[in-house]
Amino acid sequence: MAITQERKNALIEEYRVHETDTGSPEVQIAILTENINNLNVHLRQHKKDHHSRRGLLTMVGQRRSMLSYLKNKDITRYREIIQRLGIRR
Repeated sequence: MAITQERKNALIEEYRVHETDTGSPEVQIAILTENINNLNVHLRQHKKDHHSRRGLLTMVGQRRSMLSYLKNKDITRYREIIQRLGIRR
């Protein structure tokens, strides 16, 4: 269910803002989106796994608050990240 370290490093490389960046909102949102997508696949198969569903809802709330932070801070970065990740179709 959790993403591998190699996949996490690939996401950091793809979405980082500068060379040593590992914790910018873009990177955190990308990692959360990957985890959310993996949990969605898991929950389609295991419909009664309510503990994982609660974790999914927590992650969705975290991603939503990070997106609203980014929207208030820099609208162009916000629009770029939702377009790159395919969020809010």
